[in-house]
Amino acid sequence: MTDWKTRTKLVHTGARRSQYGEMSEAIFLTQGFVYDTAEQAEARFIKTGEDEFIYARYGNPTVRMFEDRIAAIEGTEDAFATASGMAAVNAALTSLVKAGDHVVAARALFGSCLYILEILGRFGVEVTLVDGTDLSQWEGAVREDTKAVFLESVSNPTLEVIDLKSVSAIAHAKGALVIVDNVFATPTFSRAVELGADVVVYSATKHIDGSGRCLGGVICGTTDYIRKVVEPYLKHTGGAMSPFNAWVMLKGMETLDLRVRAQAANAQGVAEALEGHPAVSQVLYPGLKSHAQHALAMEQMGAGGTVVSFDLEGGKEAAFRFLNALEIVKISNNLGDAKSIITHPATTTHQRLPEDQKALLGITPGLVRLSLGIEDLEDILADIRGALSVI
Repeated sequence: MTDWKTRTKLVHTGARRSQYGEMSEAIFLTQGFVYDTAEQAEARFIKTGEDEFIYARYGNPTVRMFEDRIAAIEGTEDAFATASGMAAVNAALTSLVKAGDHVVAARALFGSCLYILEILGRFGVEVTLVDGTDLSQWEGAVREDTKAVFLESVSNPTLEVIDLKSVSAIAHAKGALVIVDNVFATPTFSRAVELGADVVVYSATKHIDGSGRCLGGVICGTTDYIRKVVEPYLKHTGGAMSPFNAWVMLKGMETLDLRVRAQAANAQGVAEALEGHPAVSQVLYPGLKSHAQHALAMEQMGAGGTVVSFDLEGGKEAAFRFLNALEIVKISNNLGDAKSIITHPATTTHQRLPEDQKALLGITPGLVRLSLGIEDLEDILADIRGALSVI
């Protein structure tokens, strides 16, 4: 298996077949498991083997297949699947820290990630926010008692690219764990582990499912971290992924590489077409040479990703007119879907942030976030140009 290429791993890794020899992975839709003897039950509660299970909240054969597959793609020893992406972010951090610990995080994060950091603060964890693109701020913030650093490798929604290799070196020099939310980089373009990340978190809801069907998340890391830190926390707090959702994710992974590369090509085409348009004041896309971290993005990912953000002249009113005029592109606050979808972050995903914080992060009234799907690029461009014409 070690010699398999990515697309082969995405189709075959982690598969387990029952005595019936099914081709498609089976859904083991069961809450519990039967033991041959009381002694066997006792032994499993002491220590479960690779393919031994005791309760669906603790583990399940279908879920284990998904965990093995994503770990193989990400290049980690192990993985634990969760009910949603935010369950994964929460567990990755909360299982690790306690009152009195210190966490350093990039300030440009998804709104719910910022909320989790607020919760940690309420429970006595000291949280320091930094400009993730400024290495001097990381240097100044990470201390000897820093437990972890947390960041989005590409920030939501302003698409800042963080220098993973440098931040990891800064964190590791002080003994801190590096936890990366890697959704915008996608498993296809991820080099997070190679660049120094200890823990990689995904919302599987996004590109891994890729068709807007199910919620899911996953935490990838070393076996010690996953089984000794994350698993006990999730076993007892109940954030497990359902077997059905795990099966959907397994099916999604079979076409993940194909979809993501097509989406990224569409994103590049849209970003290039938007640059210089009179209705657009700024285009944010790591694949453009005009992006502040373009060279870093190419080094870390080799592509610009599947999302383009751009600022419309005329603020919120113009943004709403634009969104309402679109036909192919749908208004939704999700991303990573096979369908192209768009949202207005200031009034949706980041609406709870104070106005001064939105301004600091670059979330202006005219900013829109466009997640490209796999439709024909010419159709997408025609839809966007038509909607731009009304503003």
